[in-house]
Amino acid sequence: MEIRVGFEILCQCPAATPFVAMLRTHPERRHDLIGHERLEFSSLESVHHYLDTFGNICSRIVAPAGVFPLRGEAVVRDTGKPDPVVPWAAEIPIPQLPDDVLLFLMGSRYCETDELATFAWNTFGNTAPGWSRVQAICDFVHGHIEFAYSNARSTRTALSAYNERTGVCRDFAHLAITLCRAMNIPARYCTGYLGDIGVPVAPFPMDFSAWFEVFLGGEWYVFDARHNMPRIGRVLMARGRDAADVPLLTSFGPHGLVKFDVVTEEVHLVR
Repeated sequence: MEIRVGFEILCQCPAATPFVAMLRTHPERRHDLIGHERLEFSSLESVHHYLDTFGNICSRIVAPAGVFPLRGEAVVRDTGKPDPVVPWAAEIPIPQLPDDVLLFLMGSRYCETDELATFAWNTFGNTAPGWSRVQAICDFVHGHIEFAYSNARSTRTALSAYNERTGVCRDFAHLAITLCRAMNIPARYCTGYLGDIGVPVAPFPMDFSAWFEVFLGGEWYVFDARHNMPRIGRVLMARGRDAADVPLLTSFGPHGLVKFDVVTEEVHLVR
């Protein structure tokens, strides 16, 4: 299967403004790219790319005053298979976890493990450990939060999502991550493309998507509390502790969003 992904973002800057953009596909998907990934930052003299602490590709730019376009496009080869389901994947005792995994047990900007630990143990303490426990957490979050695109808010945390019971995909991910960490299951936040492949088309504007991964049986596995079912065609862009680690754009000055379009769709080839 081949999937076309891309975006067009227009920002209005009152003055020259430094940005860090995180808009490339993740390095682990580089071998799946068909041809080159096109990334266009118009009217720039220079763009500097680097890898952050989590291995994500970041681009340092200085946007000129006025309307500044950012565009990207790629075609990605995909297996066409849904997310793996591995019911026998087991939890690993904390003393046996790799050092670099411990970070994903701890609280972070949007994931207040201390605030939700008691609820997590009271609710999921009697569930079977491992895959079944993570799935029970996803079932709870999926039923607890109502998806409402109009209710997106960049300041909503896992605790806020739990209390307000509304949000978008990042809120589902943050709450599930927090509950997993509270149960001593390492969990990390993911962002990328997820099109309506193999499912009915959703009645919402196409956007970047958020899901999460948990560390079970010595490997990281994908879970998605919003959709709560294996999906086809995820294209990872970035990972981190939560959304604070993987913003699409970080600006060091005021700016306004003029346009935001995202495309992710299967390419139907003519043989």
